[in-house]
Amino acid sequence: MTLNRRQLIASGAALATVGLPAHAQKFPAKPVRIVVPYPPGGSSDIIARAISEPLAKSLGQPVVVENRAGANGNLGAGLVAQAPADGYTLLLCDVGALAISPSVYKLQFDPSKDLRGVTMLAYSPHMLAVHPSVKANNLQELVALSKTSDLNFAVTAMGSAPHVAGVAVQRAMDAKWTYIPYKGGSQAVADTVAGQTQVIMNGMLATLPHVQNGRLKVLGISKRTRMPLVGQVPTLAEQGVKDFESGTWQGVLVPKGTPAAVVSRLNAELIAAIRSPEVRSRLTGQGAEVHTMQPAEQDQFFEKERQRWGVVVKDANIRVE
Repeated sequence: MTLNRRQLIASGAALATVGLPAHAQKFPAKPVRIVVPYPPGGSSDIIARAISEPLAKSLGQPVVVENRAGANGNLGAGLVAQAPADGYTLLLCDVGALAISPSVYKLQFDPSKDLRGVTMLAYSPHMLAVHPSVKANNLQELVALSKTSDLNFAVTAMGSAPHVAGVAVQRAMDAKWTYIPYKGGSQAVADTVAGQTQVIMNGMLATLPHVQNGRLKVLGISKRTRMPLVGQVPTLAEQGVKDFESGTWQGVLVPKGTPAAVVSRLNAELIAAIRSPEVRSRLTGQGAEVHTMQPAEQDQFFEKERQRWGVVVKDANIRVE
């Protein structure tokens, strides 16, 4: 039998794919899902929706953002940890908060063993802010007020990054306040804006708009150095919490076992999306700094954060059953 040139090419292409794993043949071949383990309106949600369109264009497949809130982000993180390791289910979350969770909660998964990093995307410091009616204009005045008045301190959840950061500040300054947990940052902010709570520690990306419109009064930021966008706002370290730094480190993780080639492709496309002029400009204008990492760097960062905040959790005896 004689084969013409077209038949030879077709048969050669077919033979080339025989025995290759599905991921090596074509990725992505179907829609990609980004799981945000918090309610809409928070820092992770803002970033996920900002990058979803450019990411979809570069991947050539739809990118769907899905909010799966619950248990301080652990519900959605666990869902991704148990998903097929094929690159089609991504976790976009506060990586620092995820690093705290094993010290606070009894988890059904181990983030260090069941997930792996793809890239960091952005850093946004926490803002310590109060309702405008609170008679304090800096951290020292707030601490003094806390000893003579009842102050409710809104946090995204007990054991969350803002809560643990708040505890660190409280212990360093000998302040007195009561933590009020919420199911996400957006509701914590809303109740503080409404005056239901008086104090809040929350990511700058989701909090700054309320400061800019006068609905919240900012007392300090948790970055080691001042931020140009709010250069008049002192850091918490300047105000007595020596060397203090915290914030939301937004990053992407996938199930452990996801092929290296897929992780590499996702890393490149996610970095391109977050660094695109439109996305970078939008996030910078809201108080987030684009900060990317390679997968191995992110894994190392995660372990360092897990150890660092684990000490704070242990010393403060923070535990959520």
